[in-house]
Amino acid sequence: MTTTTASRALPLAAALLTGTVALYMALVAFGNITDFGTNQAFVQHVLAMDTTFEDEDLMWRAVTSEGLQNAAYVAIIAWETVSALVLITGTWSWFRRDHARARRVSTLGLLMVMLLFGVGFIGIGGEWFAMWQSDTWNGLDAATRIFLLSGVVLIVTHLTPERGGATGRP
Repeated sequence: MTTTTASRALPLAAALLTGTVALYMALVAFGNITDFGTNQAFVQHVLAMDTTFEDEDLMWRAVTSEGLQNAAYVAIIAWETVSALVLITGTWSWFRRDHARARRVSTLGLLMVMLLFGVGFIGIGGEWFAMWQSDTWNGLDAATRIFLLSGVVLIVTHLTPERGGATGRP
């Protein structure tokens, strides 16, 4: 593959992969908004720790206030929605060949996704609220998949050659 071919292929790959994560996040946010109750139950059970081993040394961490559970769920939906919009903007910038802006915006959106799934679901949900102990309400596999996918896309966005402006010319 020549340098010219690679310099065209990598931005296209970055655009398509960023768009893939954008679509996923948009569908997740849309699903959580239009079918609020399904994942609301997930968040409530994880925070309540009611399907874990219920070890008395850990149960003090449980959040049983429905108001706090719902506030956490709404915050998650808001974060998903904003990250989807940022990633859509990044995807649009890749297709406009504004690579510098696309890289910045895509990086922000991908880091938002990685923070949600890495810190939020894997770290806080998985460890702090012992989600790993639940056979019923365990989202660690899905969170890990999205975290890793977003990380790979982040790497690809930073492999693209530096180019300036909307024309894509150096």
